[in-house]
Amino acid sequence: MQLLYNATPVQEIRHKLVESAGVSLFIKREDLNHPLVTGNKWWKLKHNLLQAQLEQKPTLLTFGGAFSNHIYATAAATHELGLNSIGIIRGEETTPLNPTLTFATAQGMQLHYVSREDYRRKNDPIFLEELTRRFGNSFIVPEGGSNALAVKGCEEFAKSLPADVDTICLPVGTGGTIAGIINGSPAEKRILGFSSLKGGNFLYDDVKQWLNNKEAANWHIETRYHFGGYAKHTPELISFMQEFAETTRVVLDIVYTAKMMFGLFDLIKQQHFPKGSRILAIHTGGLQGNPVYL
Repeated sequence: MQLLYNATPVQEIRHKLVESAGVSLFIKREDLNHPLVTGNKWWKLKHNLLQAQLEQKPTLLTFGGAFSNHIYATAAATHELGLNSIGIIRGEETTPLNPTLTFATAQGMQLHYVSREDYRRKNDPIFLEELTRRFGNSFIVPEGGSNALAVKGCEEFAKSLPADVDTICLPVGTGGTIAGIINGSPAEKRILGFSSLKGGNFLYDDVKQWLNNKEAANWHIETRYHFGGYAKHTPELISFMQEFAETTRVVLDIVYTAKMMFGLFDLIKQQHFPKGSRILAIHTGGLQGNPVYL
């Protein structure tokens, strides 16, 4: 059994900055691929869910912070497929629960809070064994959903993208999605990631571990547009998001796609892309995480 998937459009972004630079900009609207499991989360969870069913494991156990898109998506996906879910949440419980965790519990996810020190052990085999003994026959998915199965799903997504673009842009969090896009794209295409994390240079090693061609040179991660770090934002970013929505009728999420698009517009302004370039940006969803004032 597989998650519902809605075919998504590629929309051209009409904007005076783009037109004056002599380039074409498009956005793949993966925010529309599912009512709740949106964007890259659908593709990252696809094969993890199938594998859990194949192994006849009735419960997915995964990790995230209190505002995690991955926790939100996993709770919705398992609910749709009739599976159980457990979220290992970083930090102490705070009540009332925020909208992400309220939704997760409403979808049937069991929340288990651990200290930040214990959370850092999320990839430690001994810690994972402790969780297995405690929670039973569970299929474990890492933080952000990034593993080899997630990369496989993102490779499949990459092969569905338009052939007539030369640059593919996307946000980067844990690195699984961009690894799949690199693996699934022709070598002549340029893949440009935008880190939502401060000090994101470590992502290069994280991405390389999943690449079919470790020496691939057609990709780069921009680390300058993090706006203070993960889930951080500034009035400048909010203003950009609002202007972008008014101009294009596309709403971006404040954690990932807004930073990507801000960085992409800045690079276009700097004439980073040759005239005639055809650029595709991927909308990775996550709009449920936006503050209510956006």
